[in-house]
Amino acid sequence: MRKNSNDKEMNLNRAKENQFRDFQDFMGIKFNNEKLLIQAFTHSSYVNEHRRKPYEDNERLEFLGDAVLELTVSQFLFKKYPMMSEGELTKLRAAIVCEPSLVLFAEDLSFGKFILLGKGEELTGGRERPALLADVFEAFIGALYLDMGIEKVLEFLEKVIFPKINAGAFSHVMDFKSQLQELIQRDGTGVVEYRVLQEKGPAHNREFISLVSLNDVELGIGTGRSKKEAEQRAAQMALDKLKTETSL
Repeated sequence: MRKNSNDKEMNLNRAKENQFRDFQDFMGIKFNNEKLLIQAFTHSSYVNEHRRKPYEDNERLEFLGDAVLELTVSQFLFKKYPMMSEGELTKLRAAIVCEPSLVLFAEDLSFGKFILLGKGEELTGGRERPALLADVFEAFIGALYLDMGIEKVLEFLEKVIFPKINAGAFSHVMDFKSQLQELIQRDGTGVVEYRVLQEKGPAHNREFISLVSLNDVELGIGTGRSKKEAEQRAAQMALDKLKTETSL
């Protein structure tokens, strides 16, 4: 009976090793320390059911991966949007590294089918649970960083996350000026400039009229109680104009 139990355990371990080798082939990434990769996909419920084996769950890797992801995404946004304010960058980064976004990244890569779960967690749908998938994605980033360094993490993100940012997947959380800047940068068509056309009214009830242009060609005019608000309205008009033109 004991021999059968040991054979079953050996077969499970062999299947698990093959599974993660297939995963690495699929990802085009070869871990130097495969134990880190397996740990990244090991949920605490699996560890609790295999106490005799030296398994570690992914919680510490998740902690590290969260920090690495914030740093690498911050670096990418800092370079991509030189005109974006600190507050705007923070808002955009938060949308990229939040749980719903991490779940989508994990689902795109079929991470769910590789997670090592306890039987109870498996039966209650843990493999599709958003928080669990997001944690695994962060843990994978942490494992990749420990195994191969920051450059390999950036290389991975250049395939998985950065193209989505470039394609405008998160532009809904950006203000109109940032969205316009992103659209222009993506098309590489020139320089956006804002100019105050007029200021009117008393100091306590000031009104600004601003114009936004691209290569000296007018794109939009906006009115607001502050220069910033007027520029936002002008950028909104410019976006509507450009989107209408591209859809024709």
